Amino acid sequence: YELSLGLVGSEMCIRDREISSAAAANAVMLAAGYFNPLTGYMNKDDALRVSREMLTMDNLFWPVPIVNLTTDANALDYTHGEEIALKDPNIEGNPVIAIQRVDNVEKLSDEDINIIVTNVFGTNDDNHPGVKTFKEQGRYIISGSIEVLNYSYFPSDFPDTFATAPQIREMLTKAGWSKTVAFQTRNPMHRAHEELCKMALDRLEADGVLIHMTLGKLKEGDIPGDVRDSAIRKMVEIYFPENTAIISGFGFDMMYAGPREALLHAVFRQNAGCTHLIVGRDHALSLIHISEPTRPRLISYAVFCLK
Repeated sequence: YELSLGLVGSEMCIRDREISSAAAANAVMLAAGYFNPLTGYMNKDDALRVSREMLTMDNLFWPVPIVNLTTDANALDYTHGEEIALKDPNIEGNPVIAIQRVDNVEKLSDEDINIIVTNVFGTNDDNHPGVKTFKEQGRYIISGSIEVLNYSYFPSDFPDTFATAPQIREMLTKAGWSKTVAFQTRNPMHRAHEELCKMALDRLEADGVLIHMTLGKLKEGDIPGDVRDSAIRKMVEIYFPENTAIISGFGFDMMYAGPREALLHAVFRQNAGCTHLIVGRDHALSLIHISEPTRPRLISYAVFCLK
């Protein structure tokens, strides 16, 4: 992190702040090309319109707000155009992960927060893990473009798994794949997951499946990333024909936003070069507030074309 340290040295004289894990993950996704064409964190108007209509103020389709929130009211002191150093909450010593050029700092009202969580998560229940995490980040929204300096802990903790969107495109090109199905997972894959991937490959006559796992923060009770990684690699080694599966991962914290997060997954898999995405029956915990007896009547899975 020498570059980070140099940027926040005495010669620069810029203020710094530790950001949330969610904001840090957003920075990683922006830098890794998954969130193209976004260039930074959204402002209040963008966040609210995205929540209501899945469109930014520039009419770009986007399913969830990409924001940098804080509980610190002192953020209101930042001026337009000021550069601030964003410190990583997930690495010891909190090194700088990005430099943000502040466009605006605004306060979200209780009504604003309710609009966002109700539309994005389908509920405002604080027991929902996504709602809880969002509200804990604070109500002051710092918007503006960012220059990301590193990919946080993901390359060091997952050296054989973490990859950027351009890197995955290169993998697909080298494999000779022109039709690729993406499979999203935050847990080890079981027999039904394996079968879903193989069914999609067969029915679509696809070249291969990208098994693309979440490497960021999860809710309590989910399987740790290293365990999931090892389990999936062993399953592919034993049960998938050669050159039909690529295993990779992305540096993002799960939102548990159900259908909205499924759409986000589709957007950034398209940025990674995939043509289709498998959406499961409970994708990103879409059924977290639906009673168990209701679940069997819902569709098991779907495959969406991203073109």
